[in-house]
Amino acid sequence: MAEGGLVLDMRALALPRRMQLVRPNGAGDAAFADVPGGALWEEVLHWGVKNHGLAPASWTDYLRLTVGGTLSNGGVSGQSFRYGPQVSNVAELEVVTGHGECRVCSPSSHPDLFFAVLGGLGQFGVITRARIPLHTAPQTVKWRRVVYASFADYTADAEWLVTRPPDAAFDYVEGFAFVNSDDPVNGWPSVPIPGGSRFDPSLLSAGAGPVLYCLEVALYQYPHRPDDANKKASAMMEPLKHVRGLEFAASVGYVEFLSRVNRVEEEARRNGSWAAPHPWLNLFVSARDIAGFDATVIKCMLADGIDGPMLMYPMLKSKWDPNTSVALPEGEIFYLVALLRFCRGGGPAVDELVAQNRTILDACRANGYDFKVYFPHYAGEADWARHFGAAEWKRFVDRKARYDPLAILAPGQKIFPRGPAVAAPVIV
Repeated sequence: MAEGGLVLDMRALALPRRMQLVRPNGAGDAAFADVPGGALWEEVLHWGVKNHGLAPASWTDYLRLTVGGTLSNGGVSGQSFRYGPQVSNVAELEVVTGHGECRVCSPSSHPDLFFAVLGGLGQFGVITRARIPLHTAPQTVKWRRVVYASFADYTADAEWLVTRPPDAAFDYVEGFAFVNSDDPVNGWPSVPIPGGSRFDPSLLSAGAGPVLYCLEVALYQYPHRPDDANKKASAMMEPLKHVRGLEFAASVGYVEFLSRVNRVEEEARRNGSWAAPHPWLNLFVSARDIAGFDATVIKCMLADGIDGPMLMYPMLKSKWDPNTSVALPEGEIFYLVALLRFCRGGGPAVDELVAQNRTILDACRANGYDFKVYFPHYAGEADWARHFGAAEWKRFVDRKARYDPLAILAPGQKIFPRGPAVAAPVIV
């Protein structure tokens, strides 16, 4: 990614003492965290909750990622449908541009740079500091999972949940596909929430297919709102059309819930797969095409699983600011599809998995699906132009010419050729 160049270790700028609580004059009770771009979201979580009882609203599933890194891409998780992605939850940035200038920007000060950098893949500047809005941290989380045999029922319920009014909505909605078998990684054992619960396959109908679906929701409970969150969660789930009896629930602390993926990392480190290549594929697929994607990709190409999670859950485009550099599908409701493979010993070779990822993308294009690659990687400028679409590509090129005309930032992404100035945009 940086042949003949430099890689910046942003962690060197992430000392805990550099995090500060900010309460601007005239902002009422509003509170913000000023954090280094190289700070991990896990560090922001522990610092905010332990010292101030406050936390950001939007997270990623895995918290050992840098603030600047996720803001340069999008930053999504189960909270995104309600609170927006992380790029919609930042008030101010400090950025070093390709000109070598250190600039502070926000929606009201240098807004073009601010929005360019958010989701800008590191092409316009290096995020050295971010100001993140904070909110009262929940005390506990009511965490539930339910199982579906019907993909149509699964998507109908998921989309209904993410479009509920705030007073009738969960705080977190995710979901995933899994194999209808006892495979310890790909099958039934991947569903029960930690705590000793058992998946009873006898509750499935005889017509259940080779792939099942799990809808995962969470409701926050706050110290100042001692209402019965369990009762509220049960009432909100009553209309859902999941398989009765295949329900799993737990009440956990807020920090424990947000740190749930750490257990996956610990197991992957023990079995050696953490250090192996991760040929992951992340897509945003419009709701109009998600059934076709499920039939073509999940049920056909991946029906035996991928030795890792197959996340598939909806988000709302209206929660994303269109001024950022993130490329999104056209529809209001779209799904994150995250195929998070781990290369385990004795499994397929990494080249074979990468080739299958290409086959999946080819199938999406051949079927005319409305989709975008999240964490995109393409071979050259023409592919990038198609990724963004005509208007957004022109804006992306204009921003590159404005903030990094010599194309010194992130050249390994193969978006722009190195040269005296950024060339005119490729016409799509």
